[in-house]
Amino acid sequence: GPDGGQDASFRWQCVEQPIGKLLFRRFLEGTPEFSAAGALWAELEAFERCEEAERAAAAKKLQGRFFTAGGAEHCGFLSSAATAAPAG
Repeated sequence: GPDGGQDASFRWQCVEQPIGKLLFRRFLEGTPEFSAAGALWAELEAFERCEEAERAAAAKKLQGRFFTAGGAEHCGFLSSAATAAPAG
């Protein structure tokens, strides 16, 4: 079909497939240079499940932990656009 190549995509293998997602997360978390990315992914998923009232505090915590230069788990590979504070 038109999306015959879809099966090999990162999104399909590492995000949509539960076993692929688990293995990819374990790889990130077990590799020192990627462990912050693995932790960030886990925290972002937890953030998505947050109650609306908890989101501002949770976002602030995420920002301090992952998006602040010099932070223990700073994800310096993220673009400045990705880490900009949301407008509004």
